[in-house]
Amino acid sequence: MAPASDSFNQTSNTVCVMDASGHVGTTLTERLLQRGYTVHAALQSHGESRLGELSCDRKKLKVFNLDPFDYQSILDALKGCSGLFYAFEPPQDQPNYDEYMADVEVRAAHNVLEACARTETMDKVVFTSSATAVVWRNDRKSMALELDERHWTDVNFCRNFKLWHALSKTLAEKTAWALAMDRSLNMVSVNAGLLMGPDLSITNPYLKGAAEMYEDGVLVTVDVDFLVDAHICVFEDVSSYGRYLCFNNIINRSEDAVELARKLTPSAPSHPKSQDQDDMMIIQQRISNKKLNKLMVDFKSKSQEC
Repeated sequence: MAPASDSFNQTSNTVCVMDASGHVGTTLTERLLQRGYTVHAALQSHGESRLGELSCDRKKLKVFNLDPFDYQSILDALKGCSGLFYAFEPPQDQPNYDEYMADVEVRAAHNVLEACARTETMDKVVFTSSATAVVWRNDRKSMALELDERHWTDVNFCRNFKLWHALSKTLAEKTAWALAMDRSLNMVSVNAGLLMGPDLSITNPYLKGAAEMYEDGVLVTVDVDFLVDAHICVFEDVSSYGRYLCFNNIINRSEDAVELARKLTPSAPSHPKSQDQDDMMIIQQRISNKKLNKLMVDFKSKSQEC
């Protein structure tokens, strides 16, 4: 399948996936190679084993060692690329989200966007953010409207309740947008729900406040194939702009919450299904992904034609 499309005036079919160490990065790298792109896979040293599992032709794959705090390593990976797919992966020596992770993620985002601005061939940046950069607000329970891309998480709220993942994602994304606008970079962000991948566990920092997100009707999840398709869609479609909430499932029924809990703690004893009235209740969805879904309709129809 060729990467060129009617809606994408492509000056180069070379793109960079950074960081390609994670499950999304690896899958995205594979999908881009299948679509005919030349891919610069920039990854931290501990992520190389995943790329060894790729099943597609690797002739157009170039691997770069990445240190998000080494500016030159970022520039080297971006050289000659028309696009960047950026997703932050915590450094191996600091894997947990705590109050200091925001500084780490913000510095990495600043370095990457600054390097993009200095890469003459760069046409478009797809910045992977999170739905947690949207949903945490003091007024979230009193809002009449659904949460969507126009809304931002309140960073002071995050600090007060120690929502470090949401704080990091919000500050990093705001940093990226500020730089993109200042340096006239064409950027879109994908604000992903909880990724339902093989690495999912109860320790995932996204899950801090999961009970409240469930009660608020904003606990959303996304599978890796849908998330990767969304990244490619917003990159290839010249009409894409701004932020895109990305999820393909919402946890708003008791049985959904129980099923998620089972996946997070598979060793925990299971309880028989209850038929209580509360268990039959459906919580109203209060978050919208209409903006992305509208864009994805054309993308999926074109993909099926190829």
